[in-house]
Amino acid sequence: MLTTQNREAAAELLRTAERDRVPIKPLVELFPEIDVVDAYEIQLLNVRHRNRDVIGHKVGLSSLAMQKMMGVDEPDYGHLLDDMQLHGTADSSAYLYPRVEVEIAFLLGRDLPGEGCTVEDVLAATEFVAPAIELIDSRIENWRIGLQDTIADNASSAGFVLGDARVRPSELDIGAVVATLRRNGEVVAEGRGDAVLGDPAVAVAWLAQKVAGFGVRLLAGDVVLPGSCTRAIDAGPGDEFHAEFTGLGSVDLKFE
Repeated sequence: MLTTQNREAAAELLRTAERDRVPIKPLVELFPEIDVVDAYEIQLLNVRHRNRDVIGHKVGLSSLAMQKMMGVDEPDYGHLLDDMQLHGTADSSAYLYPRVEVEIAFLLGRDLPGEGCTVEDVLAATEFVAPAIELIDSRIENWRIGLQDTIADNASSAGFVLGDARVRPSELDIGAVVATLRRNGEVVAEGRGDAVLGDPAVAVAWLAQKVAGFGVRLLAGDVVLPGSCTRAIDAGPGDEFHAEFTGLGSVDLKFE
């Protein structure tokens, strides 16, 4: 494990990289002793430093496709802050290596339990599901990340946008939802909801249990992004993304 001083140094390196748009070497190289607990504590240091309202959480690396892409074998999680919610457009110059993922967002109407949280708890507490695109980015050079790197870097989360549709979980087979992502009109990715740990609600239950160990709860009003059912797609200036979900509408994000 890292010393408190090294955790603070790692957090500052990530903040500086994000502010100056200059990536850093992987934390696992700069701090070889870093473990997963260190990484989550580094993430929390930067969440507190930003002093923004937490409006939800995201699960990362919850599909086999993403785990293979990133070379890891377990999910992670990050915080969604109020200044991360996008409204149809994203400034390309604000990011280092932007990519997009399609997700089925869970909008909680009730608090979730922590330890022992089940899929049934998740479905009972979820007021609506909604179409979403998550914008991910890495402050680590060339996405050369290990699990500790992405956890420390807020699970590589940088922004998200929700579509207009709201559907109650009881009215939809979430695992059977097919998401199709188009970039500039061309289909670039397609996947089913059940690519996320077999059921996106499983990812939300995992998240509720995981964050409980750090004294965090998933609360009524939170947005929860359970992970992408496809690989992440690179985004650049001028790119227009349109994600269509069977039974759940669509969502758009344009990079300017």
